[in-house]
Amino acid sequence: MNFPNAFTIPALALCVLAGFATAAPGQARAEDIVVSNYGVSANGMPFAVAMEKGFFKAEGANVTGILSSAGGGTTLRNMLAGSAPFAEVNPNAVIAAIQQGANIKIVSDDVLTVAEFVWGVKPGSPIHSVADLKGRKLGYTQPRSTSLALATMVLQTAGLKTEDAQLVKVGGFGEGVAALDIDLVDTTPIPEPLWSKFHANYRAIAIAADILPPITNVVGVAAPDVSPAKAEFVRAVIRARRRAVDYMKQHPDEAGDIVAVAYNLEPAVAREAVRALLASRTNGVEYWGAGEIHMDGLRRAIEVQKMVGAISGDVDAEKIVDTSFLPDDLKALQ
Repeated sequence: MNFPNAFTIPALALCVLAGFATAAPGQARAEDIVVSNYGVSANGMPFAVAMEKGFFKAEGANVTGILSSAGGGTTLRNMLAGSAPFAEVNPNAVIAAIQQGANIKIVSDDVLTVAEFVWGVKPGSPIHSVADLKGRKLGYTQPRSTSLALATMVLQTAGLKTEDAQLVKVGGFGEGVAALDIDLVDTTPIPEPLWSKFHANYRAIAIAADILPPITNVVGVAAPDVSPAKAEFVRAVIRARRRAVDYMKQHPDEAGDIVAVAYNLEPAVAREAVRALLASRTNGVEYWGAGEIHMDGLRRAIEVQKMVGAISGDVDAEKIVDTSFLPDDLKALQ
């Protein structure tokens, strides 16, 4: 979950024109999809499984490639300018784009919690709980990022305010681990799959699944007025991803091996990360969803981003959602 790069209305208009004035209506064609931080963050792991197991083709979506990008705004620009009918991105990027004129909707709720987040310290650290963070240096990635908002929420669980700790920008999650190693920060978020890779070197003082409520993490996005062929492509992508999530539950180690290749991880690390996230429950809510829209989690995501200024103004969550692309049994709002 990253804060989106800035959008401008003229740029978005050009992107929309370029993105949807392509093949003739109903013309079958191969398509790319765009997934934020694919190959890096845990949100995109089901897409690796769907591609490897042939679920896209089985559902009727000729997905030729999964394009990755580092931030939500970049992902949406890649989607619109490159004519990708579907993207997976964080909700604040979607809302920022909609507020500046983009004709897009949330069409699936893909990752329902922030359970991949763990805040770690060195083994010998005197910090043993969130309450011990008072006066300490707490890392976050970028201004107005989700990691900054979550840092604020974590502090609140111990009755602390943002100003009770020293918040330090580290740039990225890997950079945060490096900053922790050289004592530039006292704790930093180490999300999956980094946690599975490095957890033997650190000690967890806060686990998001244990202390934070369900918060919509990433969502599927499409334009509501695409051609019938593109609409069916989006529906097929959602169905294929759902099959991948089910497959991961039934075959976690094989899924981990697939993820290891796509994410350039050691198989043992990928297996551990997949198993950990499959087992995770945040107030009973799973990490990877099947696509049904969880409105409470989406509203929390909006409030979280308002906390750090990533979203401004009033947002009607139901108006930015379109359930028509979902399978019939998933269309009811949760």
